[in-house]
Amino acid sequence: MHSSRPIPISFRLAMAGLSALLMLGCIGAMHLVAAAGLTDPVPVYWWTLACGAGITTVFVLIRSGASRRFADPSLTLFQIVYAIACNAAAYVIAGPARGIAPPILAVIMMFGVFGLTPRQMVGVALYGLVAFGAAGAVVQWWHPAWLSPDSQPPALSAAYLVMIAVVLASSTFLTTRVHSARARLRSQKRELAAAVEQIRELATRDELTGLPNRRCMLEMMRLEHARAQRSRQPLLLAQLDLDHFKAVNDTHGHAAGDVALQSFAQTVHGCVRASDLLARWGGEEFLLLMANTHPADGTRLLERVRATPVALPGGTQLSLTVSVGLAELAPGESTAALLQRADAALYGAKRLGRNRVLLAH
Repeated sequence: MHSSRPIPISFRLAMAGLSALLMLGCIGAMHLVAAAGLTDPVPVYWWTLACGAGITTVFVLIRSGASRRFADPSLTLFQIVYAIACNAAAYVIAGPARGIAPPILAVIMMFGVFGLTPRQMVGVALYGLVAFGAAGAVVQWWHPAWLSPDSQPPALSAAYLVMIAVVLASSTFLTTRVHSARARLRSQKRELAAAVEQIRELATRDELTGLPNRRCMLEMMRLEHARAQRSRQPLLLAQLDLDHFKAVNDTHGHAAGDVALQSFAQTVHGCVRASDLLARWGGEEFLLLMANTHPADGTRLLERVRATPVALPGGTQLSLTVSVGLAELAPGESTAALLQRADAALYGAKRLGRNRVLLAH
C-alpha cells in the first residue's frame, strides 16, 4: 500500500539501512556457525557476497533516486523477496544450525506487514513456501560436494517447514488485519473531516439563506478592519433592512417570508462584486462589507441593489423595498463604532421615509 503523500528519500534510506543492519546480523550469525565448524565456510563466503550485493544494489538505487521511477520507490517487495531467497539459501548451507532460519524469516516478514498489501503478502507467502520447500528438498535428497553433509532426520525437516509455514501464514494474516484497520481509520478520518466541515458550516453559515452568519461577519469585519488600517484603503459597511417585512409574514405566512429572505439574499448577491461580503445579520437585516471601495462607488452599487426587484420562485415579483445605512471606516475607528454609525444611518433612512440609501457622516 502506497500513500498519496511522497515518502522522503531520507526515510527510504533509513529503512534500507535498518534492513542492511538486520542482514549484517544474519551474516554474522552464519559466520559464527562456520567458525564453530558446523558448516563449510566456503559456501558461507559466497552467500555473504550475494547478500552484500543485494544490500548495495538497494542502497544505490534509493540514494541515486533511480528507484523513484518504480511503482515501489522504497523497493520493499524486492528487498523482502531477495531476503527470503538468501534466508532459504542459508537454511541449505547452515548444516545443523539451520534452525536459525525460521526466526530470521519472521523478522523479514515483519517488514512486509507495514509495507505490502495483503495481495502482495499472499504472493510473498506462496513464494516463501516454494523457496523453503526447494531448500528442504536440497537438504534431504541432494548432497553436492560443497554442501556439508548432515544426518538431519526427516521429522526435523518437516518440523522446520511447519514452523516456516506458520510464520508465513501468520504474517499474511497480520498484514490483512493491519490493512483492514488502516482502511477503517482512513474511513473514520474522512467521516470526521466531513463532520468537522459540517460543524464549521453550521457555525459560520446562516441556515436559511446560506450566507455567512453574524459570527462569521464579525470575524471578517475584524480582518478587513485590520487590513484597511494597514493599507489605508477605504472600507465601507452597509446595513440593509427590508421595509415592513412583518407585513409579508402576516399576509403571506412565515414560509413565504422565508422564501422572500432567500430571494432577497440571492438578488443582492447577484448585484454585488465577488470581493464584497454579504451576511445575514439577523431577522430581515443584512450587512454588506465592501473593501477598497469609495463611498460614491458603494452608494451606486447599493442604489442598484435597491432598484432590483426581488423575484420569487416561479417568476413572481415581490414588492419589497429596502432601507440602507452606509458608513465609511474613519482613521483609528473601531469596528464597533463603524457598525454603530452604519446602524444610525439605517435608522436615519427609515425616518426619512424608507426605501433609500443614506451615507453616514
